[in-house]
Amino acid sequence: MSSLSDQRLAALRERMSATGTDLVAIGPSSHMMYLAGLDPHGDERPVMLLVSRSHAGFLMPALNVDSSRQKTHLPFFPWRDDDGPDAALATLLEASGLPQSPSVVIDETMRADFALLLLDALPGASRRFTDDTVGFLRARKEEDEYRRLKASAVLNDTAAMAGFDALTPGITELEIAAVIRDVYKQAGATPVFTSVCFAGNGAFPHHHTGETQLKAGDAVLIDTGGRLEGYPSDMTRVGFFGTPTAEFEKVHAIVNKAVEAALAAAKPGVLAKSIDKAARDVIANAGYGDFFTHRTGHGLGIDIHEPPYLTATSETVLDEGMVFSIEPGIYLPGQFGLRLEEIVILRKDGAEILSDLPRSAVVR
Repeated sequence: MSSLSDQRLAALRERMSATGTDLVAIGPSSHMMYLAGLDPHGDERPVMLLVSRSHAGFLMPALNVDSSRQKTHLPFFPWRDDDGPDAALATLLEASGLPQSPSVVIDETMRADFALLLLDALPGASRRFTDDTVGFLRARKEEDEYRRLKASAVLNDTAAMAGFDALTPGITELEIAAVIRDVYKQAGATPVFTSVCFAGNGAFPHHHTGETQLKAGDAVLIDTGGRLEGYPSDMTRVGFFGTPTAEFEKVHAIVNKAVEAALAAAKPGVLAKSIDKAARDVIANAGYGDFFTHRTGHGLGIDIHEPPYLTATSETVLDEGMVFSIEPGIYLPGQFGLRLEEIVILRKDGAEILSDLPRSAVVR
């Protein structure tokens, strides 16, 4: 196990002590990758990492032991298909040194049958999810995580602009998406998602890129992200093919103002819902409130969507080191959609934007 994993397990145990947690149970997920650098094959065979105050070990299918050993020196408690996992799990729980009626944290992304297998073996245990333990740690990015996220964001700038630069009459959304994906691949990154929206398709916040052809007078929205050095990017920019209409320019100015208001409101110690309100008030006061149909932002780390979530009801207190999106939008059915998305890291004096790309509309 790397020294980084050692440090993260030590930090987790500090959180466990602070929150009165006896056991943290992690399935094959981004939580496991964060804590142990291990992403074992996930299928119906139970596999989990159990961390107590004094012990950490894996319940591991025997057929996965050899390949997983390359990633960690934590002990394995293997089980074979012809025996089943119950005995190995009982041995692992005994080694964990738990008290009667332990306080257990369950990975919220774990398969339900894995979680129930564990809970059935711990009658009387109280249980909750990872928000104040692993989730707490992951939300506050380390310096190396920031470096990777920044590099991924800068590559994303290049990828998005390649898409806008490829706009020509008759080209399809799918063809622009292919141009963008090629930029990631040539840089050694992995494309994660690319949403290219021409004209009225932009009014669907989760439009599926398709065969729509570009024509003069179309607004263009590109929302894209790739994964570099294990960390993703996510950014939305807009453009116009031809001379922008007055309505497009008006809406662009409103959405950009909403981004600026949210950026100004983003400070350590404020509630996540206050960032949402700052952006939403700008759009509502301009008369477009009914056309802003989603939350203002989401956290970003190992996962493209992870806590914190910037919604109208979120009571999460934002803290230094958190990374999240600010992405208000206005969606006008049959016309266009306009969203501007920045990924920021929260510093002691406010939000630092990871992208270097201006939010001005790209006119081609």
